[in-house]
Amino acid sequence: MRLPSCSRPLVILVLLFGLGQVPLACAADNASMKTISPDELVRLLTAKTGKPLLFQVGSHMLYVQAHIPGSEYLGAGSTPQGIQNLRGRVGTLPKNTSIVLYCGCCPWSHCPNVNPAYDALQQLGFTNVKVLFLANNFGADWVDKGYSVAKGD
Repeated sequence: MRLPSCSRPLVILVLLFGLGQVPLACAADNASMKTISPDELVRLLTAKTGKPLLFQVGSHMLYVQAHIPGSEYLGAGSTPQGIQNLRGRVGTLPKNTSIVLYCGCCPWSHCPNVNPAYDALQQLGFTNVKVLFLANNFGADWVDKGYSVAKGD
C-alpha cells in the first residue's frame, strides 16, 4: 500500500514520538487483582504476627513525601527498572510470602504502576499478593484518614 505524500511525515512523527509514549502498563483493575482495604491493612500491620512485606511501586517523590511505615520503595511498577528491582527483591523469598503492593499516585482507575508489579509477582509464582485499594490517591485515602505515615527515604 502506498501512502499519499502528505501522510508520510505524519507516519514518521507517530513512529518517532507516538510509540515512545505507549505505556508499559495498563490502569489498575480490581477484576484481575486481589485487593486489600486500608482498614484491613492497618489491622494486619498492628497484629503481633503475620505482617506482610509492603512495597511501594509508585513514584519516588510520592514515597519521600509520605509512605506507609515499614514499606520499601522499589521503583515505579510501570518501568522496566521498577519491575527489575521488584524481581530482585523477591528472588529468594518463599512463594507464599505475604506481600502488599501500593502506589496511590492517582485515582485507582488511572494507576499505571500496580498492575505490572502484581503481574510480575504472579508470573514468578507468588500466591499471597494483594494490592492496597486506594480509590483516589495515597493522600486522600491514607494520609487524610489519619493512618500512620513516614517521610523521607
